[in-house]
Amino acid sequence: MKKVYEIQRIKQVISEVDGKSYIVRCPEDGAKVAASFIGEDDREVFFVMCLNTKNRVVAVHRCHVGALNTSVVHPREVFKCAILNNASSIIVYHQHPSQDTEPSFEDISVTQRLVEAGRVIGVEVLDHLIINAKAEYTSLKEKGHI
Repeated sequence: MKKVYEIQRIKQVISEVDGKSYIVRCPEDGAKVAASFIGEDDREVFFVMCLNTKNRVVAVHRCHVGALNTSVVHPREVFKCAILNNASSIIVYHQHPSQDTEPSFEDISVTQRLVEAGRVIGVEVLDHLIINAKAEYTSLKEKGHI
């Protein structure tokens, strides 16, 4: 008996949030978009913002929900949504339940792993933002970690 494989066509579907189209030109723009998805959660939540070639946000994916002060981030899960949404680049972001936006050693380490993985597969990591519910943020790109 032969195996039959069905190939599904992956189609990018864009749905606008609040009837708006978002374009990210700087970390502040990314933080404004991110703040609309970040709440005052009692644990770390890690998101992936997928961008097209014009830096238009085509998808935001809640990638990981962690513990009080950690979130296990796997590059395969981060880039899965980017590939499925035909993203040319991504911005990753998360919040600390303490609402402090200073990066930890682990935040910097994860960022470097994601940047390297992105280089290999051709999806650029533009920034890693640590953000709070008031849209205050720290950009790891601005800090020189990307």
